Amino acid sequence: MLKAVILIGGPSKGTRFRPLSLDIPKPLFPIAGLPMIEHHIKACLNIKNLNEILIIGSYNASELQSFVKEMTDSYGISIRYLQELTALGTAGGIYHFRAEIRAGDPDAFFIMNGDVCANFPLSEMLEMHIKTSAVLTVMATEATRQQSLNYGCIVPSKEDCRQVVHYVEKPSTFVSTLINCGVYLASLDIFQFMADVFDARHKQDKSMLMNGNGKDPAYISLEQDILTRLSETGKFCVFQTSNWWSQVKTPGAAIYANRHHLAVYRSKESERLLPPVSGQCQIIGNVFIDASAVIHPTATLGPNVSIGPNVRLGAGVRIRESIVLANSQIQSHSMVLHSIIGRGSVVGEWARVEGTPCDPDPDKPFAKKENPPLFNVNGKLNPSISILGESVTLAAERILLNSIVLPYKQLTRDLRNEIIL
Repeated sequence: MLKAVILIGGPSKGTRFRPLSLDIPKPLFPIAGLPMIEHHIKACLNIKNLNEILIIGSYNASELQSFVKEMTDSYGISIRYLQELTALGTAGGIYHFRAEIRAGDPDAFFIMNGDVCANFPLSEMLEMHIKTSAVLTVMATEATRQQSLNYGCIVPSKEDCRQVVHYVEKPSTFVSTLINCGVYLASLDIFQFMADVFDARHKQDKSMLMNGNGKDPAYISLEQDILTRLSETGKFCVFQTSNWWSQVKTPGAAIYANRHHLAVYRSKESERLLPPVSGQCQIIGNVFIDASAVIHPTATLGPNVSIGPNVRLGAGVRIRESIVLANSQIQSHSMVLHSIIGRGSVVGEWARVEGTPCDPDPDKPFAKKENPPLFNVNGKLNPSISILGESVTLAAERILLNSIVLPYKQLTRDLRNEIIL
């Protein structure tokens, strides 16, 4: 029997995802028509004998309650949310809820960071984990030398490329181009390593427990406190994948992930990409349209567009490389490119909302999606996708370029490279 744990953090995390996370928890933000972590759940359903999925985070339980019930009812598998009362780190939450994970004596359990999106090869990972008898197997992929410094870096053994001999989280100098994908498969023996770290922390002088940084004494980082120790034991293995993978730290990364999830639909669930009504509008490439959306026949969508519930698109609308969230309106002859339109927002007639794509460098093999800071070293706004927060109205015949607008704003002028607070 197997289980899965999805780590979603809490409201103090994901600040780079604002303003999209102001009105909905980041793990529930819809990408390719599904909440972000529903893609994780669907991947877990493909694993034979996986009987329970536990979601661990510090969001208030009321924010996840309806989602958990819907997932349980839809997929017929036990899904529960376990709330941390304070942030305990990527391993601290797992250790805190160890009794829930151990219940039923599972052979192993998956650990998945909620802010990664991928075509998850979990079955192949499980097969390798069983063969190696590892305490922990980590999914890894290649990155460029420069980008590897932003991730956990893995050094495999020269004798056995599956065995990890060295691990460094976000090194200051180059270590390896093989990076941690934030997806693991662990045996129950992992709890002994966590217990050792927990006990060592509590043996320290009480004045040192908070370390001056406000963290709970039970805070344990899987990457910094556990993986480094495991690499010295010979019981830490790596599963290398060439499948698409990306972190989703920023709204721009959501657009990138949307494109790739739609491509996965094309190969595995092509029926999700068909318009609800044949000939409803012109479709170019991969497009997801919610069945409740109302779209004028002269609208043109795609490639790589997701249209949410109850969206209304007027005559002549053109949308490309964008996500339009629930209850929004794009009025006649308007254009939306490389943008996210928040829930309940309105784009007036003949308006234009356009952002700048931030794709990986196509000339660099293994390049990953960059997550640049909001501002550059000169204090200017970095080019990015455009975002309308919840219930924003853009007046007719206005242009919004490379701008971010917080919720509940009425925009009556053109915007270029601005943040509207």
